[in-house]
Amino acid sequence: MSTEHNEKMKQVQAEHRAKMAEKTDAERGLMLVHTGNGKGKSSSAFGVIARALGWKQRVGVVQFIKGKWITGERQFFNRFPDEVTWHTMGEGFTWDTQDRERDIAAAEAAFAKGCAMMESGEYDLIVLDEINIALRYEYLTPEAVTEGCLARHPRTSVILTGRDAPQMVMDAADLVSEMGEIKHPFQAGIKARRGVDF
Repeated sequence: MSTEHNEKMKQVQAEHRAKMAEKTDAERGLMLVHTGNGKGKSSSAFGVIARALGWKQRVGVVQFIKGKWITGERQFFNRFPDEVTWHTMGEGFTWDTQDRERDIAAAEAAFAKGCAMMESGEYDLIVLDEINIALRYEYLTPEAVTEGCLARHPRTSVILTGRDAPQMVMDAADLVSEMGEIKHPFQAGIKARRGVDF
């Protein structure tokens, strides 16, 4: 090991420790938004669920839009019935239902379920999967979603996924991650793959 590298790493370590000394614990759950036109928004949220379960935390999922679509993540997390409460409340993609009033009613019911879970104090993490799509189609308002998320129990963190998150929701969040698409197999004519895409 070179002395120059050793000294450089000591400096990096000292700088990191100094930054960490300035930080404080939030002492409340965080609000995270996963948005953007790239793949991985829901996948990232499901990874956070795995992390929470590793710490023996209680998790809730409310899925908007996806309907009865069978996914690998749902099948996997069904193995944790005492730790994960899962509600798939959408009726499918909006182009499947072709009924705006029905889509609005489904989104409102899903969000009401999410709000009740967030306010209950029973959960460490709630994932509102694809809620941003419900916002994009104006099935829900940014004001209602922001208010509902900010009214959550102090114990509870919430993740909102889906492309086109509205600015008001992003402004209220503690973290906003934007997934960008550089290359996607769908553009090459390849269908979604079981175990990779769903």
